[in-house]
Amino acid sequence: MQPVQPMLAAPVEELPEGPGWAYEPKFDGWRAIATHRGAEVRLHSRAGRSLADYFPDVTQAVREYLPVGTVVDGELIVWNRERTDFTLLQRRITVGAGLPRMVHEHPAHYVLFDLLAVAGEDLTGLPLAARRARLTQLLSANPVQLPLCPQTTDLVQARTWLAELGAAGVEGVVAKRLDGRYLPGQRGWRKLRVRTGTEAVIGGVTGSIRNPATLLLGRLDAAGRLRYVGRTGPVPAGHRAELATLLTAGGRGGGEHPWPQPLPARWSGSLRHRSRCLTSRSSRSRWSRSRSTPPMNMAAGAIRPSTCVSGRTCRSRTSRHTCLNGSTRAARWTSEPARE
Repeated sequence: MQPVQPMLAAPVEELPEGPGWAYEPKFDGWRAIATHRGAEVRLHSRAGRSLADYFPDVTQAVREYLPVGTVVDGELIVWNRERTDFTLLQRRITVGAGLPRMVHEHPAHYVLFDLLAVAGEDLTGLPLAARRARLTQLLSANPVQLPLCPQTTDLVQARTWLAELGAAGVEGVVAKRLDGRYLPGQRGWRKLRVRTGTEAVIGGVTGSIRNPATLLLGRLDAAGRLRYVGRTGPVPAGHRAELATLLTAGGRGGGEHPWPQPLPARWSGSLRHRSRCLTSRSSRSRWSRSRSTPPMNMAAGAIRPSTCVSGRTCRSRTSRHTCLNGSTRAARWTSEPARE
């Protein structure tokens, strides 16, 4: 049985307004669909990869609180103090034998926002308002690890979420029609992302120096050491060759690099790419994106090659806490990477 494809959201520059719209905060996590099949609970990423082995705490909660034959849609998150922590979420995939301890110390939560089926009854043809009412009833016991996603029809409240909740890990707001059906694989919703500005150093790439897939970014600490802070979403294919001209190999014959070799798997955020070191030339133009990643290649198989780079600090914009880089041209690069 193939996992259900999630309904998607199209990016917008302004939230739609008017009667019939509902708004929900978009948490900084991984999209996932859970299916309770009795003895088995399936948990799949947006790309259809199984996540159940990495989130036993979530599958246990689904088994305990939701009836057999239920299918729900939501966002996997991990809280760390007062905000969601995307790095801790990624470590679920790479921690290996340390997973039981991590589950104990940093339990995951599955923020539910849609109900696709209950007790074997298909609800995708019902309007959102009806599905939401059924989901609210289903979660009336208020299970801690299966919180109901907040929802409002008040545009002022939605804008307040955008303005005030970024520090807590809310990376945007999704707008949905209350009379809308659930359309698997279709972009029937609207999504506005929070954007903030920062500076970062391109410290590495995933893929290769000639064809960089994503950028690994660092910032200098008080002692002047380059600290890894995060990575971008996929570099648009049309701009990879341009970016490659700014990068040269660093470490192991290419000059000193402050990062370890090979890079930790969790830095690339995926199990399909490995790591190497590079050095980049000065960069000044900006690449901005609305990050919706992981790009969750993480549940795949082998380590993805990542490449280290070092270079001058660049100005950039990003949505959420991960920093973005720039390059030598003034053109702004924008991408909407697929979240899995």
